[in-house]
Amino acid sequence: MLKKLISFILFQVFFAAIVGPFLLFWGPFDTIKAIAVGSIVTSRHPQVASIFLSQAEIDSILNKNEELQAAMPTGADVERKKVVSADGIVIEDIRGNNGTSFKGKVMLIKDPSRVIVANTNAIGESGERVSDMVKEFNAVAGINAGGFNDPNGKGNGGFPQGITMSQGKVVYNDSGNSRQMIIGMDDKGKLVIDNLSLSEMQARGIRDAVSFFPQLVKDGKGLVKGDGGWGVAPRTGIGQKADGTIIFVVIDGRQLQSLGATLKDLQKVFLDYGAVTAANLDGGSSTTMVYNGQVINKPADIFGERYVPTTFVVKP
Repeated sequence: MLKKLISFILFQVFFAAIVGPFLLFWGPFDTIKAIAVGSIVTSRHPQVASIFLSQAEIDSILNKNEELQAAMPTGADVERKKVVSADGIVIEDIRGNNGTSFKGKVMLIKDPSRVIVANTNAIGESGERVSDMVKEFNAVAGINAGGFNDPNGKGNGGFPQGITMSQGKVVYNDSGNSRQMIIGMDDKGKLVIDNLSLSEMQARGIRDAVSFFPQLVKDGKGLVKGDGGWGVAPRTGIGQKADGTIIFVVIDGRQLQSLGATLKDLQKVFLDYGAVTAANLDGGSSTTMVYNGQVINKPADIFGERYVPTTFVVKP
């Protein structure tokens, strides 16, 4: 009897593993399909979607009409609990419950001049863990920052996308003087999110920057339409309040205790914390927050911290 039960369970698991993807991608559940495709295409392995769908079908799903987007959750209700308040830094646990279930961390840094970009020592070759870069830059905290090119799918994190600037120096640039979506700090401690060329960045006094997208909040108002079209996944973001306070957000995902968040959910967190400007940073397996030498969130990768090219760190 026990052998039959085990055989039945194994058959069900095997059957679900084989049939599940076909039902997901080819089934009638448009909303679930849109979330799944958005999550996969913006993940570490976007090529998985092309196994089941043509590029035209993927593009069609990603550009779903606004009726489908309007049916998505408008942003999770966020519960907050303070866990750290020391040395000008406040850290709070957050939990979202409104169609999307997630857990995460918010770090508030009162003095924006303490926030800089750190980069891997082997930039152009290989990345490093967030915790390593925090230590190397003698920082007390940090989060992963910009995206990176990964042509072979190995995830070594050595090749940042766009322009990377650290403490006034250009440390990597694969775009020449073409405009990129820049997320960075200027010499007055203001978070700048804009499409800028290198020469425009220098003219505006940008001292630290990475390239990623999209912008979530501008002038205190949310910019995300529908759920954002990127599905549910781990998220990292940076924002700033009117008084200059910098807001780091990480949301865990791809776990039973925290499925992840949509871009609308991430935007809602920033608006709840009073952000006047905010942007999405590289998420997925990269999502990591470090404080006092310890990773304080739960990265999605089973091997722990992912190797990335850049971080936003907080100086002592």
